[in-house]
Amino acid sequence: MYAAQAAQAVSCDRLNPDGSDMSEEEKIGAVIEEMYSMISGPAGPRDWSRQDNCFLPEALQVRTWVDEQGRPQKLSMTLDEYRENTTPFFAANPFYEIETSRRVDVFGNIAHAWSGYEARRSADDETPERRGINSIQLFNHPEHGWRIISMIWDNER
Repeated sequence: MYAAQAAQAVSCDRLNPDGSDMSEEEKIGAVIEEMYSMISGPAGPRDWSRQDNCFLPEALQVRTWVDEQGRPQKLSMTLDEYRENTTPFFAANPFYEIETSRRVDVFGNIAHAWSGYEARRSADDETPERRGINSIQLFNHPEHGWRIISMIWDNER
């Protein structure tokens, strides 16, 4: 699977536009920005091949919410399950998730990012539909650089 990723991967973690080397935080930031860009857009299909630019194949994505009785709930999804789960929503709805804040901690080959977001139906909507935070864990893969290995999010209440 990594061979296919290498063939189609966008360089999210190599050089700045001016040709200088990116810092580790800039490389991580490029991966996070690609993730937001991949899911954002007008109603219609998403280019799921872009997941290879920011996720490891074994990554998990976890959606959380509170049920009608006020109990915390979660849905853990592989990349394929996330695609299947969200494709009908994206097909029918414009969706723009915009990062509003980011804090990154790096230790060796692992990193954790807290990434605040706002979701809108249009990129220029004044009022967001919802706000929340993504807790993103990344691994510095020896061949592919920083990639998301797990991600969990919750909406503001």
